Amino acid sequence: MIKAIVFDFDGLILDTEYALYESFCELLEIDSSNLPIKDYAHYIGTDSEALYELIVKKANGKMSKEEIIEKTHVLHKEKLKSPISREGVKEYLKAAKEKGLKIGLASSSNREWVTHFLNELNLLHYFDILQTRDDVEKVKPDPTLYKNVIEHFGINPSEAIAFEDSANGTKAAIAAGLNVVIVPNKITETLHFEKYHARISSMREKELNEIIDIIEAK
Repeated sequence: MIKAIVFDFDGLILDTEYALYESFCELLEIDSSNLPIKDYAHYIGTDSEALYELIVKKANGKMSKEEIIEKTHVLHKEKLKSPISREGVKEYLKAAKEKGLKIGLASSSNREWVTHFLNELNLLHYFDILQTRDDVEKVKPDPTLYKNVIEHFGINPSEAIAFEDSANGTKAAIAAGLNVVIVPNKITETLHFEKYHARISSMREKELNEIIDIIEAK
């Protein structure tokens, strides 16, 4: 029996990932032919170190890593100044509350970033626990973020559903023993996902009750 749902944040609740991709392209004055989404997507859902190493290479010595981080942050925040959650997210959270399910969040981003946008979206109050990079030594694909949420809830991992948009996040949730539903976005839809339990294009595609029925029938 499903007792909890656990959401990723970036790319799943809010499509911060495409906004970041666009910011890199604008900063470097390049397009998708120079920074293919299918290659870029492999760096999503985990620590940002490797991603910034990629962007530094693409800059061809024109900017330092520090300059890229600073300028990209400004562009990224500007693109997200009027944030809108992905389709169906709020409906899933409302449905989970109505069913009495526990609701957690497991994100590789820092807590300040996550709470800022959850407040902007008026979604923070739905969550019983937030686990971010501030709470762990290793982020996804390491499973600790998910394990911490499950431990807090005091349930079996098989009694929870993780909603993820990235391959790294999916690996983390699977390794922690959760059921995983992938909801890819424009950046991650080209990735190869393994061992997930269900896939939907958006949370508008199926209601939460339908997803729970699918998982519990497996």
